[in-house]
Amino acid sequence: MPRFSIIIPCYNAAEFLPSALLTVARQTVHDWELICVDDGSTDETAALLERAAAVDSRIHVIRQENRGPGAARNNGAAAASGQVLAFLDADDVWAAEKLSRLAAVFDRSNPPDLVFSQVAFFRDNPEAPSARSTIPDGPLGVRNFLGENPTCTMSNIAVTADTFARTGGFDAGMHHSEDLAWLIRVAASGANIGAIPETLTFYRTNEKGLSADLEAMHQGWRRAVHQLETMDQPISAADLRAAEAIHLRYLARRALRTGAPATTALSLIARALAKSPRAYFSDPLRGTAIAAASLAALIIPAGTRRLAFRN
Repeated sequence: MPRFSIIIPCYNAAEFLPSALLTVARQTVHDWELICVDDGSTDETAALLERAAAVDSRIHVIRQENRGPGAARNNGAAAASGQVLAFLDADDVWAAEKLSRLAAVFDRSNPPDLVFSQVAFFRDNPEAPSARSTIPDGPLGVRNFLGENPTCTMSNIAVTADTFARTGGFDAGMHHSEDLAWLIRVAASGANIGAIPETLTFYRTNEKGLSADLEAMHQGWRRAVHQLETMDQPISAADLRAAEAIHLRYLARRALRTGAPATTALSLIARALAKSPRAYFSDPLRGTAIAAASLAALIIPAGTRRLAFRN
């Protein structure tokens, strides 16, 4: 039985998949299996996976009709035999010592149920990231996941197999924010969530990906948060409005980065301010910078704007 089961959902991932496979092969810990779930790809993904599996017996390939990343991750988890599930998206990469750092944390006398680290955001070269995430202080609970998700991406998540099973996995009917919906359930279950204050995950900003569909992301967020109504969680209506304002601020920043129409970011900011001005400016520098950049986007030519804000 391997220590780690690494799960990669793949959909038309041939462009970046070789980098993801290489980042697993270069791990300093070798006690792993890699489960790649081909989610109905129509490009060269299947051929790439077959070649990789033929070279390394630790690599296993599952094929399914196109059902989205949540269903793909669920299928990968169902086939996994490792004690810890570590998720990696096909266009992201890891630091070579990621599994080593995870092993040290899960080996503690009172180990967490779920672990994440700092994330570096890059476009072409992971060694030249444009930004890095921040890790909240103190223990994490439901409230930490309602505004901006501190884990940032599923590529940054490692969770015990028992915890994943206990919290029900992903809602296969969701194609946006299914990860957030699951993380909220994990936090609501009382799971111990730990963080490693090192950059171990590198997230590729890709305007072609699911995360570029801003309105769908917002509706997915609302669906993920809606489940709190069925949970015994003391979240007030005012707190939910504040969380939505912060989420809309995040979407406005993504609108600038992904080259959305010039008015999109301003519209998202207006919606955020209508929810809670105080929450929008809870980070004054960030709120002001996003607003200023959104105004500037109105007068910058589209091509220049895409280059200026894409990171």
